[in-house]
Amino acid sequence: MFSVAILAIVLTYIWLVAPVAPRWAAWVAGAIVLALAMARAAKTGDWGLRWSALVPALLWSALFTLAGALGLHVAGRQLRTWHDAAITAAEFGVLIAWGFGQQFALQTVLLGDAKVWLGNARRDADTAGVRYIACALAAAAFAALHLPNPLLAALTFVGAFAWCRIYARHPNVLPLALSHAVLTAAILYAFDDRITGRLRIGAAYLASR
Repeated sequence: MFSVAILAIVLTYIWLVAPVAPRWAAWVAGAIVLALAMARAAKTGDWGLRWSALVPALLWSALFTLAGALGLHVAGRQLRTWHDAAITAAEFGVLIAWGFGQQFALQTVLLGDAKVWLGNARRDADTAGVRYIACALAAAAFAALHLPNPLLAALTFVGAFAWCRIYARHPNVLPLALSHAVLTAAILYAFDDRITGRLRIGAAYLASR
């Protein structure tokens, strides 16, 4: 399955390859993951860009992003870690592109495969309860890729679950990519490097502690 291949590639990279490879190797790993996601999309026809879903996906994403950013702002103020992260327009553009790649893989592969697996296991695979479980499974797998960074793993699970729920009803990844970028920026503003671990994951996070 495509999900298994993507999880294996990412886990191998962040735990075994990243500590010894040059920084550009991350782009190679990312390109392989994106290629696998596109291969699955070509096979299933699910490119995550249903235009009729754009507006409702944008509205629900905006509501979730506003609530999430407000929560991060309050947390940062309470911890006295809120600061000016000075993110430039170019850097925010990179966050959007990175968010799009992650959302494309999360929604069209992890969530898509979760629904297929549940569909093979249960006859009532199209019920709301099964879709809820599929979103939870995809979010858990996505969050696991951000371990052992506790903040990122926890926030990623919450965010991924919400994004999957939105996508399950309104399958368009573009608003989700923007939401992903905005909330990533909000995390960088809300918390200092001591808390965020500089957004590092895998072996890189352990090496930084």
